[in-house]
Amino acid sequence: MTDDPLRVLAADLLDDADRTIEATLRPRSLDEYVGQREVKANLAVLLEAARGRGEAADHILLYGPPGLGKTTLATIVARELGVNIRYTSGPAVERPGDLAAILTALDERDVLFIDEIHRLGKAVEEILYPAMEDYALDVMIGKGPSARSLRLSLKPFTVVGATTRAGRLSSPLRDRFGATFRLDFYALDELTAIVLRSARILDVAIDEDAARAIARRGRGTPRVVNRLLKRVRDHAQVHGSGRIDEAAVELAMASLEIDEAGLDGTDRRLLAAIVQKFASGPVGVAALAAVLAEEVETIEDVYEPYLLRLGFLDRTPQGRIATEAARSHLARLGYEVPPPRRGEAETPSLWDGASGPTAV
Repeated sequence: MTDDPLRVLAADLLDDADRTIEATLRPRSLDEYVGQREVKANLAVLLEAARGRGEAADHILLYGPPGLGKTTLATIVARELGVNIRYTSGPAVERPGDLAAILTALDERDVLFIDEIHRLGKAVEEILYPAMEDYALDVMIGKGPSARSLRLSLKPFTVVGATTRAGRLSSPLRDRFGATFRLDFYALDELTAIVLRSARILDVAIDEDAARAIARRGRGTPRVVNRLLKRVRDHAQVHGSGRIDEAAVELAMASLEIDEAGLDGTDRRLLAAIVQKFASGPVGVAALAAVLAEEVETIEDVYEPYLLRLGFLDRTPQGRIATEAARSHLARLGYEVPPPRRGEAETPSLWDGASGPTAV
């Protein structure tokens, strides 16, 4: 029985085993951290300045797709500052009192990491505003006409917020972060370096070509390549000598139904549905969801982003279109690829302003 391919390639899904291994593989300093060069350079300046002044660092907002290292960077921030870090998440902080208890327990210059910060409730957010801006808590004592507000002082601290949906943050909360950094997908060379580093930590013998073969399927995401490395390691141990070469990677990926472009069975099924049932499109996402027996949100949030980034899928005003690159990829894999309903050039893409209607 093999892993669910969606589980293997999903950057936003983590079980307890994943968390344990991730903690082992995470870099412990900015020097060890691979990729995100501009973010690292700006963070290094911010942290060095804070250390030099002996102050808490400015509040930091990290945003970008899941699995790119936001939690790792937050941990590195605390380590570089030589302070403790407290972890929590937006859904976990349900009441203002929960956040107040966390804030009052922080020591001077400590780091508070809030994952999925866009999911904080409104009442909790309002407690966070004065805490971030003035290092103070406003507490209401009593009820009715006799109620009065009491302001409690907090020790200076740093909030590191992480989100995959920066647009869902309210403006007042976003404005209280002194530094905002966007994490982007990783290049092939960076992912290869991450695979080689993780293999050393896991004491796995691996060829550089094999590491690159894993990196090609990693969807630009360190979490995914580390998960793939573990699956290939298991496969090489059971069906081979334990050493990972390119042939071992190909065999393991074939058993997981992950092709050379990093697509799993569901990705290919989605493209095949557009190509075969809807003559390459355009097709509305609701119709596509009905054919695949998936939720519209699942298609939009889980499958489409990577297919769009590969150039295999296009969004147009009329619906989704499978591009010529997608058609060629399916044809190489042996899928039947009928002629498209109409040429792609006749349907303007939302991503291509030059091919759209001219503004008047």
